[in-house]
Amino acid sequence: MAVMRVNPNRMELLRLKEQLRVARRGHKLLKDKRDELMRQFLTLVLDVDERRRKVEHLVERSHSEQLLARATNGDHSVDEALMNQTHSLYATVGRENTMSVRTPVVSVSLDDDAREGKMPLPYGLATVSGELDEAIDTLHEALPELLELATLEHKSHLMAAEIERTRRRVNSLEYVMIPSLEETIRSITMKMDENERGNLTRLMKVKDLIVEQAIEKRRRQMEERLLSL
Repeated sequence: MAVMRVNPNRMELLRLKEQLRVARRGHKLLKDKRDELMRQFLTLVLDVDERRRKVEHLVERSHSEQLLARATNGDHSVDEALMNQTHSLYATVGRENTMSVRTPVVSVSLDDDAREGKMPLPYGLATVSGELDEAIDTLHEALPELLELATLEHKSHLMAAEIERTRRRVNSLEYVMIPSLEETIRSITMKMDENERGNLTRLMKVKDLIVEQAIEKRRRQMEERLLSL
């Protein structure tokens, strides 16, 4: 792992150690976030799969009922009946935060009759036969499920993208930044230890030199005293 180009001094060593501590804590938090996102994502995928099967069943049933209605009443009569105005539908789009992932929330509001399960038909009973009623009732049942399915599928895509971003950040910290900081700290520590040993060696040499000079000076003083006797 590449060593950072920094000055090998104590201030840099303290700064890098603090940076390493923060990086390790960030790595742990990101791993926890990734694991929780994965857990929620797997639960969401199962929910999406279950809802998709339900929606597909309702849509297929409605399609079959519409085919029967067209076969009974003719395409023109069915198309004309479906073009008439029906009840109002209101959709409100909000946002929720899931592990820092902002995902959409769609809520559907129906008029009073629709909320009570009284589906108002957009045509008269004499216009077409009852087969079309069944198809419209099935679509009315499928609509909230379809909107919920679309919301959950979009949420799953957003969570998958966030999982991938978090995974890259975890790998960057685990395999690049943290090893580089550890190697740089190790290199600075070795360099400082080497400098300290060098300084200690020089101090010992200076001490030995001072001792030798003191001994030599003392010897000369003693010789001078002997000569003066």
